[in-house]
Formats: sequence, structure tokens, C-alpha cells
Amino acid sequence: MAARKDTEAPAATVRTQEYAAGTGWNVGETAPEDAFRALDGDGYSTAVGPVVHTHPGGHARQIVSKGGLVTEGVKRELDAAESEQG
Repeated sequence: MAARKDTEAPAATVRTQEYAAGTGWNVGETAPEDAFRALDGDGYSTAVGPVVHTHPGGHARQIVSKGGLVTEGVKRELDAAESEQG
């Protein structure tokens, strides 16, 4: 059986445009910095203190890394930290 050979030129491939997400702390944006919160000394499970952008030392939870996508969960945790601080 002979292989079929297409004589027509292939259609042009149009690539969809890709846009980088904005940079900021809103859902869907790219985090401009790392975000951490310290964990309490009693079992290391409760986040305490403000959001900081460098590791606070000891036990800490990284909420999001620089360049990471700010998701609903990240935003919720950032907002909770802000409301706890006053």
C-alpha cells in the first residue's frame, strides 16, 4: 500500500496570544514577593503575627512564593493575617 502524499500546503498555525498576569496581591495575579507567617511555638500549627516577605526564622509557613499565582486560598490567608493585625 502506498503512502498518501498531501499536495496542499499546511494551514498557517496561529498561536493564541498569551498575557502574563498582573503583579500584585489580587486573585489571579503574580505575587511580587514571597509571603510567610510565623507559626506558634505550641504545636507549630497556628499562624501568628503579620505577613512578612523574608523567612522569619524558626517555624513558619510560606503562603506564596515570588512569581507564584495568587489563588483564593492565598488571598484568604493574606486577608486573615491583615484582619488579625488590626
